[in-house]
Amino acid sequence: MNFNYTNAVRALLPLVLLTAAQAQTWTLHSSGTTASLRGVSAVSAKLVWASGTAGTYLQTADAGTSWRAATVPGAEQLDFRGVHAVDERTVYLLSSGTGDKSRIYKTTDGGSHWMLQFTNPDPQGFFDALAFRDPRHGIVLGDPVDGRFVILTTIDGGEHWVRQPGPDALPTEGAFAASNSCLTVMGDGEVWFASGGPGAARIFHSRDAGQTWMSAATPIRNDSASAGIFSLAFSDSRHGVAVGGDYTKSADASHNVAVSSDSGRTWTEPSGNRPAGFRSAVAYLAGRGMWIATGTSGSDVSTDNGNTWKQFDSGAFNAISFTSDGAGWAVGPKGRLALLK
Repeated sequence: MNFNYTNAVRALLPLVLLTAAQAQTWTLHSSGTTASLRGVSAVSAKLVWASGTAGTYLQTADAGTSWRAATVPGAEQLDFRGVHAVDERTVYLLSSGTGDKSRIYKTTDGGSHWMLQFTNPDPQGFFDALAFRDPRHGIVLGDPVDGRFVILTTIDGGEHWVRQPGPDALPTEGAFAASNSCLTVMGDGEVWFASGGPGAARIFHSRDAGQTWMSAATPIRNDSASAGIFSLAFSDSRHGVAVGGDYTKSADASHNVAVSSDSGRTWTEPSGNRPAGFRSAVAYLAGRGMWIATGTSGSDVSTDNGNTWKQFDSGAFNAISFTSDGAGWAVGPKGRLALLK
């Protein structure tokens, strides 16, 4: 019998993706807040932190059965777009806004007290995302100031944040503070971040913890100030997926995904089905070998390294976070949050 293995695999892909999509379900939980949620950090299946507008942060220690919502004192006017939780006691919050509205806070007692670690000194600056590779080594990405992206790093848990010489930006280029996932880290020093804006949808890569950078173009749309790359993630040091689109056109799936298999040196648009609209966050579930993307018009799953996607939910979310064993949460508008089953 003349059996064509490649054609057989292609014929099975729609069935595999359909099965994977049917297996995924977001289960909504009551958050106890109406804040718009942009940040989420899952430490374990039981312990999750989230953050959002009006200085809001949330925590659950019982896998979402109950959530505690509170406000950081003195931060009531801030928008916490990023959260990174080390454990039940140590958590970082990043606020995004022009000038001194961009700040970094830290608690070491589970939110009983918050320390203001850093306030953006640039009147035109704007923080976009925060990431840590371990409890002491962190990095912050900010929009360009004086023609360069702002890069801050810490090696002592945020006691000191040091400005690094960020890479040059194009005249209309910036980053998107939509989900705290336009910046990602891996290993001892690898960092990637993504950009957007008219004429710019690039991925920047550093192998030395943000000291030097290389950039690569992507096929993701960049035809307006609201278009570009909003999120990226890597399954290992070579394989990455970037998602985005135009946030003013939530159902438009045009040029909203790109994949890389060479550590981000080159990016291509997949030939299969794309995510079904603008997507602000993407994550890899190592234990399940699948990718999840989400945005304001729904969520999608891919089981073939981002080459083909199947929508499994139409609810609006902004950000997602998964533990190493696959427990995952999504957060969105008006206090919306959900557990992935």
